[in-house]
Amino acid sequence: MQNNITFVGSPAGDIPAGEPRPLLGVSRSATGRRWLARPHDERLALAHAQRGGLPELVGRVLAARGVSLEEAEDFLGPTLKRFLPDPHALLDMQAAAEHLADAVRRGRRLAVFGDYDVDGATSSALLVRFFRAVGADIQAYIPDRIAEGYGPNAPALLRLREAGVDLVITVDCGVTSFEPLAAAAQAGLEVVVVDHHKAEPALPKAHAVVNPNRLDEAMTDRLGTLAAVGVSFLLVVAVNRALRQAGWYANRAEPDLMGWLDLVALGTVCDVVPLVGLNRALVAQGLKVMGRRNNPGLSALADVAGINERMDAYHAGYILGPRVNAGGRVGRADLGTRLLSTEDPVEARDLAAQLHALNAERRAIEALVLEEAIALVEAQAALTPGAGALVIAGAGWHPGVIGIVASRLKERYGVPACVVALDGGIGKASGRSVRGVDLGAAVIAARQAGLLMAGGGHAMAAGFTVAEAKLADLRAFLAERIAQQTAGQGPLVPTLHLDGVVSVRGASTDLLGHITRLGPFGTGNSEPRLAVADARIVRADVVGGNHVRCVLSSPDGARLKAIAFRAMDEDLGPALLNHGGRPLHLAGTLRADRWNGAEGVQLTIDDAAVPGGV
Repeated sequence: MQNNITFVGSPAGDIPAGEPRPLLGVSRSATGRRWLARPHDERLALAHAQRGGLPELVGRVLAARGVSLEEAEDFLGPTLKRFLPDPHALLDMQAAAEHLADAVRRGRRLAVFGDYDVDGATSSALLVRFFRAVGADIQAYIPDRIAEGYGPNAPALLRLREAGVDLVITVDCGVTSFEPLAAAAQAGLEVVVVDHHKAEPALPKAHAVVNPNRLDEAMTDRLGTLAAVGVSFLLVVAVNRALRQAGWYANRAEPDLMGWLDLVALGTVCDVVPLVGLNRALVAQGLKVMGRRNNPGLSALADVAGINERMDAYHAGYILGPRVNAGGRVGRADLGTRLLSTEDPVEARDLAAQLHALNAERRAIEALVLEEAIALVEAQAALTPGAGALVIAGAGWHPGVIGIVASRLKERYGVPACVVALDGGIGKASGRSVRGVDLGAAVIAARQAGLLMAGGGHAMAAGFTVAEAKLADLRAFLAERIAQQTAGQGPLVPTLHLDGVVSVRGASTDLLGHITRLGPFGTGNSEPRLAVADARIVRADVVGGNHVRCVLSSPDGARLKAIAFRAMDEDLGPALLNHGGRPLHLAGTLRADRWNGAEGVQLTIDDAAVPGGV
């Protein structure tokens, strides 16, 4: 950590030609970022405010998210009636639904083969709950991250067949599992693939492949952003319809599919797919269901995590999701699916306690790996203007946390970061990128150049397997590739995009109420980030070891609570504690502050800067 950081407003003469002016003049903040106003159409923003009776700041947020005047009503009040399509619009959906409905009626034994992340766990639990509700015999199989790796594998599929399973549904995996599914077919095991990952021109051997990202799928533009749990929900709707048409519910109750939208919301938020269109409606309605705490597993997990308020996308993504994920990262891979599918409150409490403990273990492992990775960065001087990306490797690092550590390094240093866990001369790696650098493309190019044993990804994230002996060559290759991508752009400058500026008094419960209507927040609809201008810190102290809690004031006497999480891990914390009485510009998000029945507003601080320099 730097001890004497300077964070100042930039004189106009320092701004390169053609570059936007920094918001509030902040060209280098406490975290080393330039503040920029999020681009938007001013006329559209004003029209939103006037037509909807909204604060101008909220109008700017709508405009910046690309919401037209005609779309505003659906954006602010998304419903499934408006966005849910006919599931049969997807290729192979009708064949899959009819085949599965027939399997239910004939009493065939089913299994769901899911991924070990939250999307996989929620997809698997959704299918287990539905098929059990309609009287089917179904079990779930979740592969071990380290022992088996991602996706279907032939030994596991064959074991399911030997145990009497007739039909397997793969969820959140399977679309590129050619050899395992061919082995399953040869053994007489039928497979229905339900996936959302990018497909190849050829499809695996299966009775049906339901995937909005098939290359021949006409619905990709509308449904290509669905998480696997969203595709699984459409499958449930289609199978339920087929059973209804076959008279299956003549002597039994039809299940309430809407009651399982809490699982759909959790998986969609945690898979960080864009919260637009159908995804937005699924999450908005699913969070309402989640608030009722009808799922014993989710209720137990919320209790053990200390959630005593109505749950929203923040709770799903940052509190519940990591705990569901913990089993797949550092514990038993099937714990999340078991928790979310159980109806037994006692079992739910036990599983929730296990996942809560595993999440604490995961955090401890993550902190240790992050500390070692930062030490390597600084000891090796790996962060240089020409480095392009950090590629940090360590023996004994747990593969289950390297993606999180890569994200932390990316945030800390403002450049793409790849973290490699070495074992026996082979490294498994996960990388995270920054805007303007397509890391996935660079990794694919490295694989094609023979530097990687395997690898792929998308613009903002990638994963690969590399021989330890080729790490130096890989660093040089990525530096060259990233330099080509950013040619003419100058050095990468970390930026923080802000949706508007308010005063301490302006950060009110009324404004927060309007902002809340813009949710649910996530990828494609980020939570509005505001600058609170010219605030004085009247009290600041360290809580929880590395968080900084503050009370802000303004000359008119207004007060505002604020907190900066993990701030002592970087330069932001000391900047807040050692402000010297100077006013600061603070950037962050507004959240509800509920205490003893009263509701106020709290600023979650992401950054700080001194007005006009020091």
